[in-house]
Amino acid sequence: MYYVTMTDTVLSGWGQAEGKINKLVFQCESYDQAALVEQNALDRTDQKYINIRSTRPYYNKDRYYTQFKTIKDYPTWYQEDRPFKRRK
Repeated sequence: MYYVTMTDTVLSGWGQAEGKINKLVFQCESYDQAALVEQNALDRTDQKYINIRSTRPYYNKDRYYTQFKTIKDYPTWYQEDRPFKRRK
């Protein structure tokens, strides 16, 4: 299992993440799938501090609002056609 972690700059600081940093963690079945999710995250301007990990991340609940997501939750993030890439 691999994990792609990132900070969502749009959702941090308000809503369920009020006063906290919103962390998204995408669970992946392989390194190749994690690299795909990483590239899709890099194509977005609202995601920062994007990393691939082989261990399940832990974030302090007092500082971070953490959301674990899978391909069932957000299938677009796992697509190979780079759906978030800016087109000219």
